[in-house]
Amino acid sequence: MRIIGLTGGIGSGKSTVSAMLRELGAVVIDADEGARAVVEPGRPALAEIVATFGPDILDPSGRLDRQRLADLVFHDEASRRRLNAITHPRVREWMAARMQEAATAGAEVVVLDIPLLFESGRDEDMKDVVLVWTPEEAQVTRAVARGASEADVRARMAAQMPLAEKRERARWVIDNSGSLEETRRRVEDVWHELMP
Repeated sequence: MRIIGLTGGIGSGKSTVSAMLRELGAVVIDADEGARAVVEPGRPALAEIVATFGPDILDPSGRLDRQRLADLVFHDEASRRRLNAITHPRVREWMAARMQEAATAGAEVVVLDIPLLFESGRDEDMKDVVLVWTPEEAQVTRAVARGASEADVRARMAAQMPLAEKRERARWVIDNSGSLEETRRRVEDVWHELMP
């Protein structure tokens, strides 16, 4: 089973590229999906988050108020580190379980879609890392178009490794600054390079 790391930044188009890789036959394991799963009501991570940040971090239904939490952690590095200490180990466990399922099912290629791949050190054992890149202002424009505030987007970008630095560390770069068709062609090119 070949393991490929996929990363990018907010508004870079990583989800679009991830979907294209899935269409080409990869099993995609999405860290963001894992991050949502581990904080569902009744899960230990949610209880620990409430104990750390207080009950106001929940919405009226008892679910995590993700926007309220984001407003807190993306403007306070110490809070972000506390949150990451709670969630990251559990997301890794969730992803490991999905990888085991993929292996059992005979998957040939598994893409680990991890926004903080480099920041978390998850790239250390991966020789195949793909970065989805787009210019910084395009990142902001796209994320704002999806409903985020510009201040929130810029705070999230400041909390992450710049795409220029990630670009230096990735084996492949998919430039997502052009049309969807251009991105698809680049994804297909990378796919063919990745496949033996």
